[in-house]
Amino acid sequence: MSKRLLSPASRHHISGLIASLLVLCLAAHAGADDATPEHARLAAVLRQLDSIERLVAQQAAQPPDVRASYHFDYGRLAADLERVRSGIRDYLTPSRAQPRDPAELLGEYRQPVATLDAQEAP
Repeated sequence: MSKRLLSPASRHHISGLIASLLVLCLAAHAGADDATPEHARLAAVLRQLDSIERLVAQQAAQPPDVRASYHFDYGRLAADLERVRSGIRDYLTPSRAQPRDPAELLGEYRQPVATLDAQEAP
């Protein structure tokens, strides 16, 4: 879905929809039928993460709205999605018998425009 086809109000809310989609996917699988094997449910979550990551990449490639005070930090979201993916993969194919401390998610995806401009400067 291109930003050019969306109204300005819709463009502003698309980033929140991506994060909401991730939460909905994980919640849907948490309440899945117990007869479904856990590994199959987690493999489905990994496939859905692939779809979400494609959406994130498409949105990150779009130019930011210059009139907005804040922009969604797609880089942080992508890093958090990779942490979630890594945790699921580690669970499905553990490399050792002892549990490990999970990596903490970054969160805080809203950035002021000034911070974005500072990151883009060489």
